Amino acid sequence: MSDTTVAEALAELAALEDPKMRAANEKRGDDHGMNLSRLRAVAKRVKTDQPLATQLWATGETSARLLALLICAPKQFTADELDAMLRETRPPKVNDWFVNYVVKKSPLGEELRLRWFDDSDPTVAAAAWSLTTVRVAKDAGGLDLEHLLDLIDRDLRDAPKRLQWSMNETLANIGIFHPELRARALEIGERLQVLADYPTAPGCTSPFAPAWIGEIVRRREG
Repeated sequence: MSDTTVAEALAELAALEDPKMRAANEKRGDDHGMNLSRLRAVAKRVKTDQPLATQLWATGETSARLLALLICAPKQFTADELDAMLRETRPPKVNDWFVNYVVKKSPLGEELRLRWFDDSDPTVAAAAWSLTTVRVAKDAGGLDLEHLLDLIDRDLRDAPKRLQWSMNETLANIGIFHPELRARALEIGERLQVLADYPTAPGCTSPFAPAWIGEIVRRREG
């Protein structure tokens, strides 16, 4: 645990504010103006500090919450605390870091995946699909993959953006890691055309499921 106070942490975050960075981030829906590499340097110095992380999260400020997610101890949150936090993660970067740095490192991940899967809040359901993708890739025992494909086929095209992205990730991973279902995953992706026109930088893998599946399978089997 560090000796850093909330006031000191907030002052340090305020010093990182860059108007040009804020303008660029706001185009992506994020309300902060920090260089994230510099934020990570602050977190590295502070180290894990659950009490400070809890206090920073309570401020409601995006910059403070991003630092909180880097210095918290994921295993110390209860399921209800994680549920409440997820429902407040509207800024994209806060949501991304919360799901990937906290929920996926919590021993409560599977409990929360089941709890969130049919939630009416698309942000919450998206987190459940992200956790499902981890299961698909690493431990699919007990998952009904055919049923997941049925749900994706039915809902992917019209799902809200964040939920659509997570469902698409599950679709691609089913195609990548489960050869017996690859043809169906590819067919669904080709027919729905979700993210087919997503701008992809040279050298990066497209999020369009058929392209994503094909590229990763080639790498794994090449």
